[in-house]
Amino acid sequence: MRSDRSRIVVGIHPVRELLRAGRAVSRVSIAASRGASPLIDDIRSLAAQAEVPVDEVDRGTIDERAEGLVHQGVVAHAPPFPFVGLDELLGRIDASGTATLLVAVDGVTDPHNLGSIARSAESFGAHGLLIPDRRAASITPTVEKSAAGALAHLPVVSVTNLVRTMAGLHDRGVWSIGLDADGPVDLADSSLVAEPCLLIVGAEGDGMARLTRERCDAVVRLPMRGAVASLNASVAAGVALYELARQRA
Repeated sequence: MRSDRSRIVVGIHPVRELLRAGRAVSRVSIAASRGASPLIDDIRSLAAQAEVPVDEVDRGTIDERAEGLVHQGVVAHAPPFPFVGLDELLGRIDASGTATLLVAVDGVTDPHNLGSIARSAESFGAHGLLIPDRRAASITPTVEKSAAGALAHLPVVSVTNLVRTMAGLHDRGVWSIGLDADGPVDLADSSLVAEPCLLIVGAEGDGMARLTRERCDAVVRLPMRGAVASLNASVAAGVALYELARQRA
């Protein structure tokens, strides 16, 4: 059983990336039935280097520890998720000398979508992910599993009020770009794509909240050519992040 002061992380890639990133891990459990494989061997080696105990247990014990999640025979126990402060994150970005690229979600309540957005954000070089306290999923084992290890490397900021955060970032020279299927201009044609920016991804169907949309410095669309002119939130975020990364290359 885990305590109230710990979390579970399930799956080969999320657990491996926790260890690769040097994140705190208290214990790793591996199902005896998994057998050897390069990834399992890597998990064992990384855990040994970090002096993290590894126990080999039966599949039923793994099922119990994973609390119903798809675990691939690997579960880790770790401290609560390490959110970072916005000022701390901005300080890191300033020190890196790169143009700020942040991602925020607004109304994205599906944990699989949130995990996939985090995965795309990390893959395309975003500096961090902003998650509002309201109208969004939080970091859960399902989100970490869907992120496939990206959240071991991607800083995450929990914000009380997204609109106020956008205003504060604007004062620090970070533009807010909102994704909306009805946006007036294609993302690639926006004058802000190469500037320090915060990409805001709204919920499927409802999109961004009205106040969030009004606070955006630009509202953009993705060019859609097919008969079904819609993408789910995580796919739209991935496409937009690719374009932002391409224009900054």
